[in-house]
Amino acid sequence: MDFLRFLYKPKNELEKGGRQSAPVTVGEGEITKPCPNCHNQIPLSQLWENAHCCPICDHHFRMTSRQRLHYLVDRDSFTELFEDVRTKDVLSFPGYQKKLETTENACGEKEGVVCGEALINGEPCALFVMEPYFMMGSMGAAVGEKITRLFDYATERGLPVLGFTVSGGARMQEGIISLMQMAKTSGAALRHSQAGLFYAAVLTDPTTGGVTASFAMEGDVILAEPGATIGFAGARVIEQTTRRKLPQGFQKADFLLKHGFVDAIVPRKQQRETLSMLLRMHKGGEGRG
Repeated sequence: MDFLRFLYKPKNELEKGGRQSAPVTVGEGEITKPCPNCHNQIPLSQLWENAHCCPICDHHFRMTSRQRLHYLVDRDSFTELFEDVRTKDVLSFPGYQKKLETTENACGEKEGVVCGEALINGEPCALFVMEPYFMMGSMGAAVGEKITRLFDYATERGLPVLGFTVSGGARMQEGIISLMQMAKTSGAALRHSQAGLFYAAVLTDPTTGGVTASFAMEGDVILAEPGATIGFAGARVIEQTTRRKLPQGFQKADFLLKHGFVDAIVPRKQQRETLSMLLRMHKGGEGRG
């Protein structure tokens, strides 16, 4: 049944879910969160039960890196790596140090990515999960260093890598240093590939800028969440530069799937099974060209 639902294409807006969908029942005093797609107030308890997806229209809410790990990996199997890697304000960019401290206090993470080793349905892997609430997962020297180290760690131990991307791109407060991370992470991904090991990337909303132009698009298999925005430059920048109107849905996951930039769109509740299946299929690098 789940397989059939995955292949099923909604015929109209009612089947997709929208404003005309029946609202959920909200208990008295229950904390809710508005869905940006169908505009219903969704109880937080239902969001947790539904992998942070709207139970009415299936809109995929953004998740913290720890929330995603909670839904994805086997219980008590995650071992975090490279926690000590922290950003330094090497350019003395005005207000940057204060912003880092404020962001860390607000979201509880020390950087824009969490790395580690875990099991998914019993299948071992190294994985990184970018953090949308730490400066929108922007890639600075520390993010690039952690992801590079993870690929090298996986290469040394013969592990596949899974990566969940969510990013506004390179971190402007670090200038050229942030842009250098594109080559650095790509080199580590290449070494991992040359060792005959598997890498799958899962692109979530939004995945943009230098992250898209490097490790996000270098997976052997590239998956995307429904409705994710994926691209390099922003749509308005492209329109202003080319002076041409972009197609409907440009840079959305469906558009990228149609044009061959991603291999499949996998709803969040199916990712654990899908990724564990891919890990089983590619054990020891089997199946790589």
